[in-house]
Amino acid sequence: MTDLTALKYTAEHEWVALDGDVATVGITDYAADKLGDVVYVDLPAVGTTVTADAVCGEIESTKSVGELYAPLSGEVVEINDAAVDDPSLVNAEPYEAGWLIKVRVDAAAVEALLDRAAYVALTGGDQ
Repeated sequence: MTDLTALKYTAEHEWVALDGDVATVGITDYAADKLGDVVYVDLPAVGTTVTADAVCGEIESTKSVGELYAPLSGEVVEINDAAVDDPSLVNAEPYEAGWLIKVRVDAAAVEALLDRAAYVALTGGDQ
């Protein structure tokens, strides 16, 4: 299981795990729960440049359609084809098999994101 305290978070309910200069991005369990059953995931193509805080994809659930925001600027180096093929992974394993994209970033930019305690405070204590 992923150590949630080692991740960084955004106010848009995304998590970021940094490995060197590659950030793995997904939505939090809080976001997955609020969305309901995820039925469709639209992700940017590998090679696409994404800009921090700009829309880079879409997540559709039985309740609503939500936009995926890039937490950091950089180049998409991988997408999770398994989550595209089986969007329920986003609900079942948001921090593991349900990750969404990997982006090559400036590692220093990750430090500006929220830590776990700040994210939990943002969501009113909901984990």
